[in-house]
Amino acid sequence: MPITVTGERGALTAALSGEIDHHGAKAMMNELGELIARRLPRHLVLDLSGVTFMDSSGIAVLLRALREMNRLGGSLRVTSIPAQARRVLDAAGVGRLITLD
Repeated sequence: MPITVTGERGALTAALSGEIDHHGAKAMMNELGELIARRLPRHLVLDLSGVTFMDSSGIAVLLRALREMNRLGGSLRVTSIPAQARRVLDAAGVGRLITLD
């Protein structure tokens, strides 16, 4: 599950792709954690346009990113959410914690 990063000056966009399920979620969490620790963004946007499937493990990925951004005093926004992933996020009420565009 590659993550493509763009942006600078405290605002980063990380484009996630592939399936975010129990097989790859831990690796994705680690990669996002390292990215946040290395770049220290004030604002992080997770672009899910390339995500082909997401289960509850994807929620864990987003919540871990939120926790890291809160620790830095930053913000997290999730954009370009495919319909299947949107259903998972809406069913879990993730929109109460994270800005979903």
